[in-house]
Amino acid sequence: MKAFFNSMTGRVFFALMLGIIASAALTQWLALNERQRTLERYRNFHALERAEQIIETADVVRPESRAQYLQVASKGTVQLELAAHEAPALPATEFSAALAQRLGREFQVTPIAERPPSCDKPIATNTLFGATQWRGTCESVQIAMTDGQLLKLSVLPPRAPAPTGHNEYAVILPFLLSIAVLAYLVTRMTVRPLRQLAQAAKDLGNDINHPPLGLTGASEIRQASAAFNAMQARIRQYIAQRTEMLAAITHDLQTPLTRLRLRLEKVTDEDLRQKLIGDLSAMQAMVKEGLDLARSIDAGGTMQKLDLDSLLDSVCADAVEAGQPVELKGSAGMALLGRPLDIQRCLVNLIDNAVKYGQKAHVTVERLAGAARIRVRDEGPGIPQDQLARVFEPFYRLESSRSRASGGTGLGLTIARNIAEQHGATLSLSNGDNGGLEAVLTLPEFYAGK
Repeated sequence: MKAFFNSMTGRVFFALMLGIIASAALTQWLALNERQRTLERYRNFHALERAEQIIETADVVRPESRAQYLQVASKGTVQLELAAHEAPALPATEFSAALAQRLGREFQVTPIAERPPSCDKPIATNTLFGATQWRGTCESVQIAMTDGQLLKLSVLPPRAPAPTGHNEYAVILPFLLSIAVLAYLVTRMTVRPLRQLAQAAKDLGNDINHPPLGLTGASEIRQASAAFNAMQARIRQYIAQRTEMLAAITHDLQTPLTRLRLRLEKVTDEDLRQKLIGDLSAMQAMVKEGLDLARSIDAGGTMQKLDLDSLLDSVCADAVEAGQPVELKGSAGMALLGRPLDIQRCLVNLIDNAVKYGQKAHVTVERLAGAARIRVRDEGPGIPQDQLARVFEPFYRLESSRSRASGGTGLGLTIARNIAEQHGATLSLSNGDNGGLEAVLTLPEFYAGK
């Protein structure tokens, strides 16, 4: 539930639900208030008509029979009875003024302070809002008949409606369910293009040659998809041009570098010749690693299903045959979806870095929950904590010299990290508790399978 609420779908869904429910509740409240006002106006008019009728009828009834008539006629919300005594008068109200105008000057209509007790009691309703207060006419009026007899007229609130057995919640529940279904469908329709665009951005990060988005949906979505496809095409073109440029430079440099090497062989000074050949070899290695760096950023190439254990065993075996002290432990027992040469280059760079700076490489592979974790630990002095992140920068080295004897060009870890990111993996460095530097390569479940 928390994940759904944190997603764009959940937030839009809850916003729509709250908005629709709030609008429906406000509309219902306004409708009930208008219905209540209409009912009050109708009841007031009916009470006025009824009061006029029974008062005029009581006036023509003989005084000795008037009490009996009033007992029979005073039913419902308008009740007329003999007054026990003359009550203190109050200022005229809207009801008393209208009744006095209807009855004429022969009758004296005077509001009194005595108020029917039922006026202050809430009236139960059959709505979800429960009991409400009657806001229509509810008062007591003293009437002086034409013969001088005093009567007391009481206008009461309407009676509570009889139970109908109808459950309001049985009506509101289908309404809420229909709103929820509609809000969810609208949310899915609204968020689907965003989800597709996010997935396309993720696919673009994994494979620059991923097929472009289809231009479907609303005009705004088609416009965004077209802009995304154009951006992908430009990025692909920039990467291709850069790779081609570096490849051309590398290819063009190979010929003069080879000529220089041949000519250096004719140098008679042995010490000078070895130094020049070493510098020339460093130049060739830098050109080659620069091209490898450019290729590591390019996510082109076909993904293949590879056996991770076999790939690690092959890389470590080649390192041992080359005279490198490498030790391999553990197994992942899973297949990997990736580009074989790129993953091999990533692992070779990590092992070479451990051997070069830490004398020995201890490689450990283990299987996690749907992922594989490869640890490459050396026996060197480690790296200062504040420089663990900087060593991934191109051409950055802990020591400032450019000697091939003390270190490489500073591109090995950069290339390894680029390859890892192109395969959805993470590469991090940390210093061990007992010394040494440990590189941890984690391949997530999306890229690993049984």
